[in-house]
Amino acid sequence: MNTPLSPNDNPKDDDRHLRFHLPHAHLSSVFGDDWFALKAESFARFFGTPTFLVAQTIIVAVWIGMNVAGLTKFDVYPFILLNLAFSLQAAYAAPLILLAQTRQADRDKTSSDADARHREDIAKANEERQVLTVKQTEQLVILLAQNTRLTEITKEMSERIEALTRELHDKLARMDSKS
Repeated sequence: MNTPLSPNDNPKDDDRHLRFHLPHAHLSSVFGDDWFALKAESFARFFGTPTFLVAQTIIVAVWIGMNVAGLTKFDVYPFILLNLAFSLQAAYAAPLILLAQTRQADRDKTSSDADARHREDIAKANEERQVLTVKQTEQLVILLAQNTRLTEITKEMSERIEALTRELHDKLARMDSKS
């Protein structure tokens, strides 16, 4: 599952950074992923945008302005039709917003679970690296001790060779001086 990127892979187009979320991709949300649920969620998200708020403000201002100025008489003061429109909007907006929040909560939970699993994998890999580091350190200490011992043996042998060379040199020098 942890596939490394090859040199030919384009990380921009690659979704491997989502590999911990993939096990949850088959799960559908509580309200499903059908056309209605998706459109209802996008409509509920639109309710909180500045575009919606500005458009609604303009429509209400024009509505009230036209009726107060007497340009039209379809909804005179106290604007009962406008109140009915707001009530109808609220009756649909509240459930749609709750639907969007529930779907987002489901996505957040799934993402949180995948993130927790990812953190656990990282912690496990870190522990394995620490154990491996301890083993390698122990091996290095053993090798260093062996190297130290070999260096000591080499020194002892060099000193012994030097002593034997002097002894041989002295014997040869004495033989030359006798002859």
